[in-house]
Amino acid sequence: MAAQQANDVIENQVRDLLGQMTLEEKVGQMTQIDFSVVSVENGQDADNPIDRAKLEDALFNHHVGSILNTPTTPNNKAQPIAKWRNMTQVIRETAAKTRLKIPVIYGIDAIHGATYTQGATLFPQAIGMAATFNTELSEKAGAITARAVKASGLDWNFAPVMDIGRQPLWPRLWETYGEDVHLAEAMGSAYIRGHQGEDFSAADKAPTCLKHYVGYSYPLNGKDRTPAWIGERALREYFLPPFQAGVLAGAPTVMINSAEVDGLPGHANYHYLTEILRGEMGFTGFTVSDWEDIIRLHTRDKLAASPREAVKIAVLAGVDMSMVPFDYSFYDLLLDLAKTGEVPQSRIDEAVGRILRVKLQSGLFERREPSIPVAGNFATADGQAVNRQAAEEAIVLAKNANGILPLSKQTRILLTGPTANLLSVMNGGWTITWQGDAEQWYPQDKLTLLKALQQKSAGKVTYVGGQRYSEEINIEQAVAQARQHDVVILALGENTYTETVGNIDSLELPAVQLQLARAIFAAGKPVILVTFGGRPRIITEIAEQAQAVLLGFLPGMEGGAAMADILFGNVNPSGRLPLSYPRAANDVTPYDHKPMEAFEANQYRPLYPFGHGLSYTQFETSGLTLNNNSIALGDSVEVSVKVKNTGKLAGKEAVLVYLHDLVGSVTRPVKQLKAFKKVELQPGEQQTLSFTLTPEDMSFIGVDKRRIVEPGEFDVMVGAETARFNVVAN
Repeated sequence: MAAQQANDVIENQVRDLLGQMTLEEKVGQMTQIDFSVVSVENGQDADNPIDRAKLEDALFNHHVGSILNTPTTPNNKAQPIAKWRNMTQVIRETAAKTRLKIPVIYGIDAIHGATYTQGATLFPQAIGMAATFNTELSEKAGAITARAVKASGLDWNFAPVMDIGRQPLWPRLWETYGEDVHLAEAMGSAYIRGHQGEDFSAADKAPTCLKHYVGYSYPLNGKDRTPAWIGERALREYFLPPFQAGVLAGAPTVMINSAEVDGLPGHANYHYLTEILRGEMGFTGFTVSDWEDIIRLHTRDKLAASPREAVKIAVLAGVDMSMVPFDYSFYDLLLDLAKTGEVPQSRIDEAVGRILRVKLQSGLFERREPSIPVAGNFATADGQAVNRQAAEEAIVLAKNANGILPLSKQTRILLTGPTANLLSVMNGGWTITWQGDAEQWYPQDKLTLLKALQQKSAGKVTYVGGQRYSEEINIEQAVAQARQHDVVILALGENTYTETVGNIDSLELPAVQLQLARAIFAAGKPVILVTFGGRPRIITEIAEQAQAVLLGFLPGMEGGAAMADILFGNVNPSGRLPLSYPRAANDVTPYDHKPMEAFEANQYRPLYPFGHGLSYTQFETSGLTLNNNSIALGDSVEVSVKVKNTGKLAGKEAVLVYLHDLVGSVTRPVKQLKAFKKVELQPGEQQTLSFTLTPEDMSFIGVDKRRIVEPGEFDVMVGAETARFNVVAN
């Protein structure tokens, strides 16, 4: 009842404001500008980066509803928290002097912590969080990020990415939760719960934004912002469900796909933006364009004959707010379109009502200063502890031949490779800067892999490598040193990137890394391969010769310490792969493939399968049972299984529950993840875990492109066991 009363109050406020607003004020609310529009020159280095005259022009004359980004594009970099608080306070105070005192909503890409605030706790990127298979960690990361965003004086976070990562070439793969639908739903929903809580107007909570609706992550050629070809059945089976989960979790904003699906750009797709997102999924918040994407309907896509037509197409398709971002062109064009009636007043009111509603729900109208203090809310000890745990659980032990790991702390170690002594390679893009490659601005108190090994080792640690990723490594020196050490840790992988800058032509590792690896193997010493990077680069030749393989992906600021702790056995690894790690560049098959993909000459033969991950102890699942072997359509099945630590060390185990529909009117995957739970067990300890498989879990998109459950047999698979149940027609 209280919630309904609060909603009624907000709806009355929205109607009241709409009734008072001029057309100019309404169109301004739909306009989002980059900070550079109101900035002094080189604002990233100025103590007071706001040009007051420009800000007043934006808010008094153009009635701008939203500002995004850091000072000052294209030289974005993280700012001190005091500067952020001062900047956002000036914007709040200026907005409070406008006629209707409508606040600005300030958006930022805080995708793995408050990425653009100096000293923030920066977590593993989403692909690493997915590897933890720990929704509790995802929820805590969301809560800690929201606190840091709000302590910075900011309002709105452009996260999480709910695109599915099924195209490993795509340079934003690491921003996703991997290739599986259920994993993305679970991890993304948990993040939203933590970030927003029960009420995202709370002082330490903030609204989230689902990205990038929809199909952006599956470009046919793997390049960023290029076409995807996705039939509607596949769209509904794989790509829409994570967004639906995000809507159900309460995310009030959605950012739109920068590219196109089936020939129609995301910003022009009325079917996706209005009929599906709102009509079917029940989304009631507002949509925001991605960077400059409305004007690109004309300049790039040639869908619109003019910038004016581009604005008309996008707004009528369902775009509520335009990330313009560098001028007032959207404002001027939409104002003219509204005055001529080409965009109806009702559509303007609809969009503005949605924006005002989210601002009211966020508590922005009551906020006259940063809502929480820095002390106790930013870079806290408890946040750092959660981050360390997340980094530890994000790292996947993929191979450990003859139990070479963990290493004795007396081991004489040679460390070499381009990712051995950099923080940037463990964090990736959207870290301090857009591309994340400004190593000189990373915090000096955080440990690279080299520094962590030196700190934690009691033996000799020698490093052969450069100060930059691209610096040539003296291979002869590395080989000579290898002969004088017990083991070589070979740190390979990628430099940092995001978006189109990260496009590559092949998943193969750079030739210089293969050259280094081959020379090191020839030295005859045991080799431990460690990788960092956002994509599964092809490591097959190296991994097959290495005694151990640790896959780091992007474990964040605590990644070096976490990796060293795993190498020395201070931490028992528990990460699992959130994707199928390909064996070859052109052999990309997801785990939930169709039967024909593993039939006759075809095989599912990744280097490491989805869900793979080793431990320094052993776990055994047993006693898989169902509460009923025959159920009626519409009923659920209760699943029970025991998990036991049969080894000699305490450890964490993610228990994964798969389901297979044996026969369907549309071909069904060989298995699909439907539930998981992570537990920590002492040696000899056993737990019984329970799961519920619902009709939704048994459903699929049928011939008529509607979600159905068909009668028939289903297999439940956990570990090495399978149990079968039958769904009977009523």
